[in-house]
Amino acid sequence: MLKAIIDDTTTFEVSEQKEGILLNNQPFDWDLKKISDKDFHILKDNKSYNVEVVEANYAEKIFKLKIGDTIHTVNLKDRTDLLLEKMGMSSTKSAKLNDLKAPMPGLIYEMKVQVGDEVKKGDILLILVAMKMENAIKATGDGKVKSLKVKTGETVEKNHIIMEFE
Repeated sequence: MLKAIIDDTTTFEVSEQKEGILLNNQPFDWDLKKISDKDFHILKDNKSYNVEVVEANYAEKIFKLKIGDTIHTVNLKDRTDLLLEKMGMSSTKSAKLNDLKAPMPGLIYEMKVQVGDEVKKGDILLILVAMKMENAIKATGDGKVKSLKVKTGETVEKNHIIMEFE
């Protein structure tokens, strides 16, 4: 099942069954033809629609679609997103960073950020070598680097604070 939220106002549940696609548990009959990577033609209830994918953020599952002269924002949530949301967590929203702690003992091989750098969720902050493997440590949310508590070449233990964020 997939939940589609359009323009933060309209919500649809989309699922695929043997019979075809269901929209809010009702059969959804349409004809979709791909014109190019960004352009599609849809035929629904004897009406023709040209759809252009203006923007596609696959990581956040947010898409901007131009239908006619109107741009619609579509936010998709899959089963995992819905389960996390039900548990009070969110897999797609960026969280504000506080402190970055070492996830395991290791050697700080390379720092990818400096004090004052703005980081976004998913940005690589540093490379930590542990058990002869290089591990890219990524930001779990958005923030600004306030201070670095270690330097390249230093060793850290698990949960040692590596950097702080504003």
